[in-house]
Amino acid sequence: MNRYGRQAETMWKQACPKRYAELEDPETFFTGLGDQAMEMVQDLEVRIAGPDVPGEAYLEKVGRLNAARNQAEEIARAEILAPPETEEPETEDEDPDEASSNVLAWFNRHEHQSSQEDELG
Repeated sequence: MNRYGRQAETMWKQACPKRYAELEDPETFFTGLGDQAMEMVQDLEVRIAGPDVPGEAYLEKVGRLNAARNQAEEIARAEILAPPETEEPETEDEDPDEASSNVLAWFNRHEHQSSQEDELG
């Protein structure tokens, strides 16, 4: 599990301990989330940083690249790593598994798409 997966696991344990406890295989789940986050960060940081600027000094470039990585990591944390929502007292109308199920479904869809891309590519 990479550092993004560990971050997600920590966030889920703190914000949604019940949902975390309901995960059948947390290691696999958070390893997958971490891998997705790493791919997203790598893709976004290149886009955010943009091309090298002519005449850009070394420290300016380092600052631009670091800022791009930080911004990409923030986006990945919000979109992939964060738990779906914090736990609230359940009402009779709420399904406590719905948010976790939605994340699991999204994760499984992405895994399926990745598998297809690997077979084609």
